[in-house]
Parts: sequence; C-alpha cells; structure tokens
Amino acid sequence: MAAGEQLVTIGAVLLGALTSYVGNYLAERNRTRYELLTRWDDRKLSAYEGYVDRMRAVIFLAVQIYEDREGIRPAEKPQQELLAEHAEASRLRGRSFERIMLLGADDVMEAAHDLNAIALEIDWQATGKITGTLEEWRDRHRAVFRAINTFHDAARTDLGVQGSTSGEKHPERDLLLPPARSSADGS
Repeated sequence: MAAGEQLVTIGAVLLGALTSYVGNYLAERNRTRYELLTRWDDRKLSAYEGYVDRMRAVIFLAVQIYEDREGIRPAEKPQQELLAEHAEASRLRGRSFERIMLLGADDVMEAAHDLNAIALEIDWQATGKITGTLEEWRDRHRAVFRAINTFHDAARTDLGVQGSTSGEKHPERDLLLPPARSSADGS
C-alpha cells in the first residue's frame, strides 16, 4: 500500500472518530439538558401543587373559624385550637409561597402575590381583624378562587401544559354555597 493510500485511510479513520465523538457529545449534551429541564419541571409542579394545597387548607380553616365566630355553624373544635391550626397552616402556606418565589416564572410569581393578598383578606375577616358582611365574605371567596384559577393558568403556561382553567370552554362558576338565611328563617 502506498504512503498516499495510507494517509487517506488514516484521515478517513480520524474523520470518522471525530464525527463519532462530536455526535456523541451533542447527543449527551441534549440528553443532560432535557434531564435538567424535566427535573426542574418536576420540582415546579410539586411547588405549584403544594402551594395551592396549602392555600386551600388555610382558606378552609378560615371558613371554620368564621362560621363558628359568626354563629353560622358551630365548629367541632374550640376557637383557640382552630386559630392555632390556622396559624400553623398559614406558616406552611408561607413556606410554599417561598418555593414559588424560588422556582416560578414571573407570571406565576405575580399570580401568587395576587392570590396571597386576597387570601389574607379572608384570614383577616375570619379572625376578626377586619369586619365585613356575609356577602363581603362570599365576594372575597369568589375573588380568591378566581385568583387560584389565574395561578393555575400561569403555572400551566410555565409548565407547557396546553389549555386553561377559564374562558369559553370553562365558564366562571359561582361558589357552591347555600343561600343566605333570612331573619324569617329564624336565624
């Protein structure tokens, strides 16, 4: 075999090795990038899910406190115990909110801030820090559940989930509450 043929063969082997190396490097880099994105999406989903769960837990405790305090429905637990549970749930909600601040996209963080502001009004009315009528109480609940849906939409967009929780296919629904009792009903 002539020296020229040997150089061509060596060149072809080197080109093949280089092409193989570059191809493997790019494939590995893409796989690593995909794994990182998937890992962060999993953590974001967990944070978003935990935040909404904590938010709803605090709201439901506030309802029990409010209904007991206003004489609408007696609680099964003493007010002090409910207030202690509410304080702990609020603390956990705050921790969940901090995870949103660490992991969430800008729109998700803004939706969480808006949701917190409305939820705090519910907490304050439930605990007597602010006053309000039963209709104002219900309006606050309508607002907080609209804010939860806004948060859901922002989180879905951040995670790349198609669709939304509002719009023509999902009309706004009112609270599932019995009508207010009138004084003629004996309440």
